[in-house]
Amino acid sequence: MELVFLALLILLMAAALGSGFPVAFALPGSAIVTIGLAALTGYVFAGDASAYFAQGGPMNWLSAGVTNFRGVYWEVERDTLIAIPLFVFMGIMLQRSKIAEDLLVSMAQLFGPVRGGLGISVVFVGALLAATTGIVGATVVAMGLISLPAMLRNNYSHTLATGTIAASGTLGQIIPPSIVLIILADQLASAVDQAGAVRKALYKETTGNFSLPSEFGVVSTSAGDMFMGALVPGLVLVGLYMVYILVVSFIRPKIAPSVPFEGKYDRKFIGRVVLSLFPPLTLIFVVLGSIISGIATVNQAGAIGAAGAMIMAGYRLYEGKKGAFRPAILSVLSLVAIIFLLNIYDINIKNIKTGDDVLAIVLASLAVTAFLIALLWSGWRTLKIDDTLRGVMIETAKTTSLVFIILLGAAMLTAAFRAFGGEELVKEFLTGMPGGFWAQFAIVMAVIFVLGFFLDFIEIAVVVVPIVAPILLMDPSANVTAVWLGVMIGLNIQTSFLTPPFGFALFYLRGVAPAIVKTISMYKGVVPFISLQLVALVIVAIFPALVNYVPNRVSLLSETAPPPKNPRLQLCIEDYLSREYAETGDRIRSLVDDAKAWDISYMPAKVRKSLEQSFVHAGNTFAKLDEALAATKALEDGKKEYMPLHTAVRASQSEARRLKAEIKELETNLNRMKRQNADANGEIERLGSHVTELKGKVAALEASVPSNWKADHAAFKKLLLAEKKARTAYRRTSDQSYDPVASVLDTLLAADDLAALGGSVQDLRGTLVSRSPKEAGEIIKGVERELSPVFSSSDIRSALSKVRRELRRKRPNMQKAGDLMTKAIDLYESEVTWRTRAKRELLENMQTYEKAIRHNLGLRAQRRLPRDIALDVAACNAGHRDISHYF
Repeated sequence: MELVFLALLILLMAAALGSGFPVAFALPGSAIVTIGLAALTGYVFAGDASAYFAQGGPMNWLSAGVTNFRGVYWEVERDTLIAIPLFVFMGIMLQRSKIAEDLLVSMAQLFGPVRGGLGISVVFVGALLAATTGIVGATVVAMGLISLPAMLRNNYSHTLATGTIAASGTLGQIIPPSIVLIILADQLASAVDQAGAVRKALYKETTGNFSLPSEFGVVSTSAGDMFMGALVPGLVLVGLYMVYILVVSFIRPKIAPSVPFEGKYDRKFIGRVVLSLFPPLTLIFVVLGSIISGIATVNQAGAIGAAGAMIMAGYRLYEGKKGAFRPAILSVLSLVAIIFLLNIYDINIKNIKTGDDVLAIVLASLAVTAFLIALLWSGWRTLKIDDTLRGVMIETAKTTSLVFIILLGAAMLTAAFRAFGGEELVKEFLTGMPGGFWAQFAIVMAVIFVLGFFLDFIEIAVVVVPIVAPILLMDPSANVTAVWLGVMIGLNIQTSFLTPPFGFALFYLRGVAPAIVKTISMYKGVVPFISLQLVALVIVAIFPALVNYVPNRVSLLSETAPPPKNPRLQLCIEDYLSREYAETGDRIRSLVDDAKAWDISYMPAKVRKSLEQSFVHAGNTFAKLDEALAATKALEDGKKEYMPLHTAVRASQSEARRLKAEIKELETNLNRMKRQNADANGEIERLGSHVTELKGKVAALEASVPSNWKADHAAFKKLLLAEKKARTAYRRTSDQSYDPVASVLDTLLAADDLAALGGSVQDLRGTLVSRSPKEAGEIIKGVERELSPVFSSSDIRSALSKVRRELRRKRPNMQKAGDLMTKAIDLYESEVTWRTRAKRELLENMQTYEKAIRHNLGLRAQRRLPRDIALDVAACNAGHRDISHYF
């Protein structure tokens, strides 16, 4: 019966959406009605309102949607969706201020003389507007009103003209900043948590280990990562559009003729182009640049964009009047002043120590005040001229409210879908398909593409993604990143704006297109561009680095970059070092041999031994890395024969686990019915037969496991263990070859600081005689504080601490304290002696040696990767690595 109500849920939702009922009410309404009918049917026919639910009862699932929504979107940490109203405000403000019109006119005049130039200008402006406004309706309408008449007047093909405008208007859904990407990032954050839990459970079931290694976890995403990941695919799509228009215009010149510019390409024209192009480009650079560089979060970048859009609207709406650019100029000057002050001073109102700090705070306050004045000035203009600000605020509130109420409705619909076992049904269908991840992925993409014919992007993002994303992300054979999956879904969802009969871009364009343009021409016109979007989808699927590289690069080059010891970076780092050692290994070995010849006999035994061992480890590192790579090669060779068996057996075991879980649930229901004597129409007998049948299937699955499985699996586990041991041995050897050298070098660099405290330490000799034990203890403690900043002075401080402990006794033994003090001072003098000599004799050689091994043998000990290595690792990690053989 659960399947009946699941089908009813889907039919009700489809009927409500198809009849034009508002989406915000169709989604929760379908859920509430279906849950109510299921509860009523169960109460009437089975005596239990929860009888026809896969799990739980009606009240659990009615409240689950709202509870989940509140739990997810009211958490302080989950603030992703705050960016939506900010970017919506930015987009609508730029559209209402007619900046889009200026761009279209200027670019059309610039590109017009080229064959197909008007079409290229529309794509170019569509890309710019996508990166600034991201509002599909506004973009399509603006380009339809301005460019379409010009294209028709110059004998452009109706199909090419309308297709170009409709497709270019949808670029705002994939080129950041994009509302779709923000919603997808939010939905994927929950999907990653679910997928991570499933993958941990799978690892525990298959290996017996309770802890999943962090490098095998599901890679999460954020709105910022989605923006960075979608940037290159968006540009690829723009390039495909432009190439298509150019090719078509050269093959069939009559459908996209050149349009000569009737004016002159003079300074006035150049000024107009610069004025229409430069401010939007600057806004794009500031908004996206602040995210990519790590200066601002997505929410902060949205606020920057909203403020920038209002300043741009302030001068555009005031165009032609005296002082039109004054607020904009004031804002630019104030920002320049703020940036200048930040580069000169360390501005921190909680850390004011000098007069310069006070001056910096005052000047920064004045600059901020000037910027606020410019912002308020621009806002006042947008409010007074055509009541623009009020209209923008109302439209922003409407759009934001629409998004959030759909999110709430989708949360309730998803809860109802799970209540009737829909999520498990989808999971069983996808995971049971032959072909593995890519077959599952193809089916999901096909479903999303088909849904795009009937549903808007928001419904697809908030209804489909929470159901299918965890299933795709948990698969260790593909091991895809959430940002790649999100961008792929975003590219696919973008087609929903173009696919008839409900393509919204087509509706927007139909509303402003002249009657001479037939609707069928629009449908024909978008077909090539839908095909290009699918081509882009295939390109990004084949080359995941197009998505993953930019987020990886930004992450590894940021101030908060993961350290080189991060487990996810190890394989790529070692791959880089293997290539590095092939070129520079001989030089490093030579330096190691030279270091072994240093005279370090006068150093303390502990220091001397650690240095000598580090040189030995340095010489062994190359062989250890070769052993690790050889173990990996042996593992890869073993995979070729083993993995088909592994995949087949794991699939059988997975199906057996699923059946056992179903058997357990059925037996629970059987026992409940027997206790209640509720044998309705022979239900107990039917369920008992079904359980017996399922147990037979489990037995058949277990019997289908090949007899050589245990032996082959054990042999492969030995290969896995050998690789792990070899990698661990290399990493330990590499660390031990560098850490002692770095420690001794820091010790030598601090030799002068230690020697400078000689007077304070020597004065302690008379302290025990001339001062009381309490006073002497305080003086010793003061000397310890002076020694504390000196590197590797812990032994001396520990010796002095023993003196203080003796002095704190009720009856201190002054003779013992004196002996301890003598030992401490002797230790200090010996430390100064060897450090001073080593600095004089070895410092230069040791600095040269440390510098030579810092970014190879000592790479894992660094705080972050150097730029060239970070770029190499970012490219290496941009692909997807199959890790299913570890499960």
